[in-house]
Amino acid sequence: MAKEEELKKEMEVKKEKKIKKALSTFNKEFRKSTNTAIIAAFGFLIALSWKDLITEYVNVLSSYSPLQGQLISTLIVTTVSVLGILVVTKIFSDKQEEEVTKEVTKEVKEEKSNLKKKNEK
Repeated sequence: MAKEEELKKEMEVKKEKKIKKALSTFNKEFRKSTNTAIIAAFGFLIALSWKDLITEYVNVLSSYSPLQGQLISTLIVTTVSVLGILVVTKIFSDKQEEEVTKEVTKEVKEEKSNLKKKNEK
């Protein structure tokens, strides 16, 4: 009887840990998604403000150039955007690799401690 109760308690503890881990993962992902959405909104705002400046600059250049102003504007915006994407991707990929490494290390340590506890019983 005591072993059955002990097993039930152990299963309940495992369920609680799984639930807590799932909630923790959900909270992390929710924060990441919210953060991404906010950053995207600010990026869009910045892009709109730069659009006006670039349009004025292109209008000045287009008076000297046989090319149409829209083509020059598109090329400038595309170049700046691609460079920005490359920089941001590099920054975030390094951070994500560090986070994954930390999580895996933590899980391995937890598994080792669980195995030691089981072996001691």
